[in-house]
Amino acid sequence: QVQLVESGGGLVQAGGSLRLSCAASGPFFSSYAFGWFRQAPGKEREFVAVITWSGESTYYADSVKGRFSISRENAKNTVYLKMNSLKPEDTAVYYCAATAGVVVNNTDGYEYWGQGTQVTVSS
Repeated sequence: QVQLVESGGGLVQAGGSLRLSCAASGPFFSSYAFGWFRQAPGKEREFVAVITWSGESTYYADSVKGRFSISRENAKNTVYLKMNSLKPEDTAVYYCAATAGVVVNNTDGYEYWGQGTQVTVSS
């Protein structure tokens, strides 16, 4: 069983930056791939980024490519999402998710989820 706790959300002006953290507890952290998803009010949860278990490969949604960066620190059982050049349309609850399976960009592929952290970008 893996438990995930997100932190680092908040209110930021457009053009600003935030770094989200996802702290994981449970065994075999380094065996899991981790993804970040987000959900804006009235919209479906959407893929943002994913990092493989080794950290060697990362994938991003087109909407955040070049602005967001996902990374992991296995020694601290933590995954990060650095968000730069934030836009009002990035406003959402951001969720961390973990999978022991194949890396995918849809919610169905992830077994474990955190509770989410709110990110609000003002114009």
